[in-house]
Amino acid sequence: MGSRRYAIGAERNKDGSTHFRLWAPQSKRVEVVLESGKRDPIPLTAEAGGYFSGRIADVPAGTLYRYRLDGAAKPLPDPASRFQPEGPHGPSQVVDPFAFRWSDASWTGVPADRRVVYEMHVGTFTTEGTWTAAERELRTLADVGITMIEVMPVADFPGRFGWGYDGVNFFAPTRLYGSPDDFRHFVDTAHALQVGVILDVVYNHFGPDGNYLTQFSKDYFTDRYQNEWGMAINFDGPNSAPVREFILTNADYWIEEFHLDGLRLDATQQIFDQSTPHLLTELSQRTRAAAKGRTIFLVAENETQHADLVRPVETGGKGLDALWNDDFHHSAVVALTGHNEAYYSDHLGKPQEFISAAKWGYLFQGQRYSWQKQRRGRPALDLGPTNFVAYLENHDQVANSASGQRLRLQTSPGRWRAMTALLLLGPATPMLFQGQEFGSTRPFFFFANHHPELAELVGKGRREFLSQFASIKEFRLAEKLPSPHEMEAFQRCKLDPAERCNHTEQLALHRDLLALRRNDLVFRASLQRGVDGAVLGPAAFLLRYLTANGDDRLLIVNLGRTLKLREAPEPLLAPPAIGLWQMLWSSEAPEYGGTGHAPLESDDGWLIPGESAVVLAPETAKPDLRSAD
Repeated sequence: MGSRRYAIGAERNKDGSTHFRLWAPQSKRVEVVLESGKRDPIPLTAEAGGYFSGRIADVPAGTLYRYRLDGAAKPLPDPASRFQPEGPHGPSQVVDPFAFRWSDASWTGVPADRRVVYEMHVGTFTTEGTWTAAERELRTLADVGITMIEVMPVADFPGRFGWGYDGVNFFAPTRLYGSPDDFRHFVDTAHALQVGVILDVVYNHFGPDGNYLTQFSKDYFTDRYQNEWGMAINFDGPNSAPVREFILTNADYWIEEFHLDGLRLDATQQIFDQSTPHLLTELSQRTRAAAKGRTIFLVAENETQHADLVRPVETGGKGLDALWNDDFHHSAVVALTGHNEAYYSDHLGKPQEFISAAKWGYLFQGQRYSWQKQRRGRPALDLGPTNFVAYLENHDQVANSASGQRLRLQTSPGRWRAMTALLLLGPATPMLFQGQEFGSTRPFFFFANHHPELAELVGKGRREFLSQFASIKEFRLAEKLPSPHEMEAFQRCKLDPAERCNHTEQLALHRDLLALRRNDLVFRASLQRGVDGAVLGPAAFLLRYLTANGDDRLLIVNLGRTLKLREAPEPLLAPPAIGLWQMLWSSEAPEYGGTGHAPLESDDGWLIPGESAVVLAPETAKPDLRSAD
């Protein structure tokens, strides 16, 4: 490969030439068809292993090109295209990644104890739906306390809008949000604000429309495994080495050329690989090397809850950093709404579930899961809080509600504030979904602008999925949802900029809780595990953040009615030796829309108001919640 940076794709050289390299083992002859000027197709040289490559002089950035295989009439876009200005069915474009001037040389990444994740869909985050428009809101997010943006997938896909999980051009950030350099500028600006950016990547399948891979090699896919979304990718069968390299190169590429701070790996249970080392093990090692000393964050979605994904490679793990914790989310939904149907069936929303989630992460670590009629999860008691990402909303879960409705609108204001406190002060890494920090009322539907035949199939599949919820099926709400392929579904999901200004109480709630998490050393120390808990009542519980010097914190959450404890035979309620408890923070503060809070403890015992959360600290503790680090 000579001085190439990556195994595949079109790479610009300093002398103005471009080097092309492609894996096409089914072909005997490959030519580059340049779509500017009047140059004849230029043949590439065959290499061992089915690769073709060649250096072509005078191919500037911006040049459009395709590949012609064995003289076929229709040339094809590059599977490793860096940009598709006309979409997946159009020509590929040569991109010069070095034309962009970065200003983040001193950036070293976000430490584990500072991570507060914010999931963003660029197309609906602003009215314009572009990188440039989203960039203008970064300072506001940083001021709230967000330290890491998790961008939903941007690999290019057909149509005018979509979630991004049907991407087909894995190396090409979608033209819908702007240019590759617009993406780079977004990341550079985020780093200047001390905010990291990670990208949601889909390495378990390719989208069905605009996917030309089988015309280059049928070995990209395998029928040895059953995939939920089409053909499984061939990571361990015959001729799988170049397929693995395609994915590993892609992961390196995002970290190196876009200075990203990590990856969120979609549905890793659908990445099938029985070889050694596992693809994810290689990915964790290669991306850390690509980061060149920067701290990166590799987080997996794993429906089967396999804890070995985040264990060190030396002990047989895959070396990732964290796992999305659906268990916490499911318990929270049941506690807030009372609904425990469909995949919420095994969660009751009881206090012990939240205590266990704070201490141990997953609730299901090998027990039988009645909804699936099988065991769920594997032992994870050795993992720490930072190995889990907790959330009340994400793109899937909001869209899976009866009408794409935000969870805040499905419960009472007091319960929502209390649960928000548990999320943002809990020891796991918290994640917010776009608009959650200011109490967005905009829904988030499933939307995908496919061609009519595919749109009908996708819509039918979506309706069948929602039918598992008895409440949706009974009231036929699914029929009232906009069709996923219609522009209405997309437009209604766009955040309302006016709500960012008008919902000051929600914004203050999130800002102050994140300041407490960031600036109070006791809460930060709890990330290394130092939390215990106790059930106080049917819907009330406490978490105690333990310290060596007695400077403990107490988070009391009551999601039910006011609770009176004339007797309190619970040692975790006892004041620390350095002083009696004083109230440090309350979800019922007027600035959050509450009614105020009286002291919880008196000579008559404890009075814990309903639908509230409070933080207690020793009398000697007087942290400044708004102070700088």
